[in-house]
Amino acid sequence: MPDDFERMWADLAPVGRSARSGGYFRQPFTTPERELSAWFVGQCTARGLRVEADAFGNVVGWWDVGTGPALLTGSHLDSVLDGGAYDGPLGVVSALAALDLVRERGVVPGRPVGVSVFVEEEGSRFGLACLGSRLATGATPWESARGLTDRDGVHLGDVVEGGTSSLLDGVGTFVELHVEQGRDLVDRGAAVGVASGIWPHGRYRFEFTGAANHAGTTRMEDRVDPMLTYAFTALGANKQARLAGQRATFGRVSVEPNGTNAVPSRVTAWLDARCSTEAGLEELVGSISTQAADRADRDGTRLTVVAESVSPTVVFDDALAARVAADHEGGDWPVIPTQAGHDAGILSAAGIPTTMLFVRNPTGVSHSPDEHAEVADCLVGVSALADTLERLAR
Repeated sequence: MPDDFERMWADLAPVGRSARSGGYFRQPFTTPERELSAWFVGQCTARGLRVEADAFGNVVGWWDVGTGPALLTGSHLDSVLDGGAYDGPLGVVSALAALDLVRERGVVPGRPVGVSVFVEEEGSRFGLACLGSRLATGATPWESARGLTDRDGVHLGDVVEGGTSSLLDGVGTFVELHVEQGRDLVDRGAAVGVASGIWPHGRYRFEFTGAANHAGTTRMEDRVDPMLTYAFTALGANKQARLAGQRATFGRVSVEPNGTNAVPSRVTAWLDARCSTEAGLEELVGSISTQAADRADRDGTRLTVVAESVSPTVVFDDALAARVAADHEGGDWPVIPTQAGHDAGILSAAGIPTTMLFVRNPTGVSHSPDEHAEVADCLVGVSALADTLERLAR
């Protein structure tokens, strides 16, 4: 079993990796991500799983045994820009390895078991996180998603057929394993944990409009510079989130005309905000927006704020989480919240009983080339997932 996991991990390691940073560029429907998808199909075929794909690019390998509501596991293979190796792929490789381990134990599940890969979980290309699972559950209709564009102006409808999906029909439970994207398990001294829920979060587009002008000949007092409005807004968002004990990040900025010797005419910046409660999220984003509007008035610039996506609080099935956390050898696994969004949250919101397993991340760093998990902890995660699948599939 260890050799199987490590061999699969070695297969994935070079795909889409930057020689400069060591990070990964596995954006949806690009060559690296498609190579990984083909790899996954090959792994499913080698295990005798029936491969099913929908019109959006989501794929499931089915172990057609037993009857009744299916048990689904898996994660995603795409990455953020210059991301880490573990966010997503760890859940896919661990699911395949856990399936192998269940079979090695001689266990024949009482209901069908599937391993899934959802596309565009990160939202790194078309801007909407968990897009594949949103489309598969119907949370986002194809009519509104097909017009989404990437940074080069390519429409989602130009790269994927689209339509409808029956991939999740008959799924009764979903279990997603994921690398922890924080230090909770490190602080607790635990290799594996169980998720209690996901903080509410959203992505908001701030457009600051000013007046383009010459960087050399325009006096400072004569400028209408949207970059200044944005800069004060970013500083203010950081302060307000710190004071509230919440999260606010401007991680993406687009400048027009983007010339070194020109005062910008427009700055577009995307705010990622996450809070422990929905009321807290609304209050935080409202405060940041109000402060930005006040600053725009002083600078003579114009501000538009658009909520591109907002995800409510996700509370995973309490009974399921308690059962998974307690029903194993060696003591209880801790039950912890997460501030990161996941496909599991979308399936949970769609009414599918859902739980998550987290594997310890020694530094807590994620969405970065420094993201990491020790092999020993990963193998504990595989065993934990196999135990969970075995018990839930009875």
